[in-house]
Amino acid sequence: MRLRLRLPLLVLAAAPLAAQPGPQPGPRAAPAAAVDLFTLAGAEKVNAEVRAADDERVAAMIAADRARLDAVLSEGLHYGHSNGAVDGKAAFVESLASRRVAYESVDYLRRDFLIAGEDIVLMTGRARVRAGLTGRTNELDLSFLAVWRREAGRWRFLAWQSSRNPPPAPPAVRP
Repeated sequence: MRLRLRLPLLVLAAAPLAAQPGPQPGPRAAPAAAVDLFTLAGAEKVNAEVRAADDERVAAMIAADRARLDAVLSEGLHYGHSNGAVDGKAAFVESLASRRVAYESVDYLRRDFLIAGEDIVLMTGRARVRAGLTGRTNELDLSFLAVWRREAGRWRFLAWQSSRNPPPAPPAVRP
C-alpha cells in the first residue's frame, strides 16, 4: 500500500526588511582591530599571525620555557598525545619544564590553516617530531589537528590531537 501525502505549498512574499514588524538588528560592531576574513589579505594576515604563534609555541616547547609556554598556551588547553594520553595546560607545561618530555625538533612536512570562525583557526598537517620521553628519544611521523583561539587579542594554542602514521609499506616483490 502506498501513501500519498499532500502538503500545502506555502509561498511567502519577499518584502523589504524595513517593512517587517518588530525590532530590526543593527549591524554588529566590529572590534577595533578586526580583520575582514572574507578578503584574501585578511585571511593571509590571520594565517601569518597564527603561523608566527605556532612557531613561538614550538620554540617554547623545545626550550621548555615556562613563561613562554604560559603566554602561548590557552588556560583551556587539551593536548592529546599520539599515544592516547591527554594533558591539560598545567600537566603539559610541567612535563616539558621538568624535562620528563623533551622536544628536540618539529619539522613540518605540511601545515595548513583554516579559518573556522572570527576567533578560531584550525591547523592541520603532518610533522616529523623528535622527542624524548624519560631519557629515550622517539622519532614520530604524525598527522595532527590543532586549534588556535584568539583570546584577549592574542592567538593562543587551545587543542592538539595527533596520530602516528604507519611506516611506509615495503615495495612489492615481483615474481
